[in-house]
Amino acid sequence: MPANSTPPFESYVDGILAALLRHPERPALVGADGRTVTAGALHDEVRATATGLAAHGVRRGDSVAFLTGDRPEAVVARYAANLLGARVLFLGAGMSATVQAEIVASVDATVLLVDPACQAAAGALLARVPVPAVLTLGTPLPGTAVDPGAAPDAGPSANPDAGPSADPDADPAADASADRVRPEDDWCLRFTGGTTGTPKGIPLAHGPYRQLLDRLAGRLRADAPPRALACTSLAHMAGILADAALLAGGTVVLRPGFDPGDVLGALERERITDLWLLPPMLYELLDHPTAAGTDLSALRRLFYGGTVASAERLRQAAEAFGPVLHGWYGQTEAGNIAEVGPDGHTVTGPGGRITAGRPDPGVEIEVRDPAGAVLPAGENGEIHVRTPMVMSGYWRRPDLTAEVLHEGWVRTGDVGHLDAAGYLHLVDRLKEMVIMVGGHVYPAEVEQALLTHPAVAQCSAFGVQRADGSEELHVAVVPSAVGPHPDRPLVRAWVTDRLGAMYAPATVHVLDRLPLTDAGKPDRKLLRTTLGGSGGR
Repeated sequence: MPANSTPPFESYVDGILAALLRHPERPALVGADGRTVTAGALHDEVRATATGLAAHGVRRGDSVAFLTGDRPEAVVARYAANLLGARVLFLGAGMSATVQAEIVASVDATVLLVDPACQAAAGALLARVPVPAVLTLGTPLPGTAVDPGAAPDAGPSANPDAGPSADPDADPAADASADRVRPEDDWCLRFTGGTTGTPKGIPLAHGPYRQLLDRLAGRLRADAPPRALACTSLAHMAGILADAALLAGGTVVLRPGFDPGDVLGALERERITDLWLLPPMLYELLDHPTAAGTDLSALRRLFYGGTVASAERLRQAAEAFGPVLHGWYGQTEAGNIAEVGPDGHTVTGPGGRITAGRPDPGVEIEVRDPAGAVLPAGENGEIHVRTPMVMSGYWRRPDLTAEVLHEGWVRTGDVGHLDAAGYLHLVDRLKEMVIMVGGHVYPAEVEQALLTHPAVAQCSAFGVQRADGSEELHVAVVPSAVGPHPDRPLVRAWVTDRLGAMYAPATVHVLDRLPLTDAGKPDRKLLRTTLGGSGGR
């Protein structure tokens, strides 16, 4: 290489493959069924699968759609596609077949990768939109088209550690193209929203993602090789944590989904050091009867985020789990924005809400009024951010891009303020605001107040439109094991006492469990649809 030339860009997959070869005998992935994939085997399967995908015509710039669960073969296939320079997109199980088809058509997907357990969903999707190649995880490449009427496979058909595979000694870059992955290439198209119409596609570039993982992996490996638990979708934050753990020379333990008892058992049994959860899931861990007797001594970091968290419940979590809580605030459009570590959980804002932390390295935050003027410390407004991971724009939606992105600044749609010490405090989503007689209410404010009541384990507040077009506030409540029954009079009195009569919900719904979106957040849309006209119980 000439002295004045720059080294070629190495993607996050290049970094992970190099890390896997340093200790090829170590366990890299532990599947939900208990089988272990060594680092060396994972390395070989990724390269072999990349060669197989290249044989199916996958090239740099193509789109590969995933209709898969959290299994080792899906991890292999994602790395293989990204190694070739193709972007990946995940079709959430909670999406209808019509929405999935619209997404696949909008990205011109060249390959659909299907989990054997998702055959029926694949059939419904393919009945609406054709895809040039349809491959089944766990079978050797070249794959065969999915037969919508076929029974799902029990699992991988040949090698128990195999995903779609081919010759492990082949060079996928040579098979596909001499054109290497570039920093500006998309590694992922993440779809978000969708409460009205098709979800918005957000391209995520290789360069910023590699920088993020390098920083996170450095933190994870600081003590010893990490052991990360993935019990939520790998298409979201659990996938980022898994990538960083493998890049740091660690192990990723996969679970079939979030079940508080199962997660607590895995934390103890697998000596987990790192975990990502949404706040409602964290609360379920706290309330599980086995929590007090679970050995969590290996846990070093419990990351949480995605929704506003309760200061009272986080205080309980810190007492139960120790100084391991790390709150992440970010958005797909902008990446990580701020973090609050264990020593920052005593910092609270109005109403006792926990801070979202201080800006991450390279992040700028401004709080602006509706006219775009920057507000002084302590005043609420819309949060605008400029970050190293800011999106280039929504996928093929210049209209939406113009609304959200301006001169590198992202309008987050979140309401909050910065305090004099530089801590960010969130109030709620701008669009979740409920217009009430006499003013407006942010549901998160009501949730924060209710979560301080000992009878309330979880809750979600949401607006419901009346027949005359006006709005009223409803609350869904999951009772705790202690305290009085959280009926309407109790809930209204508690909220009124702390926030005022305008904030008191018109209706209270008592549920056994809150419904969650694919991303693990309380599903306000579903609550609004199913409970909006049903009255209280």
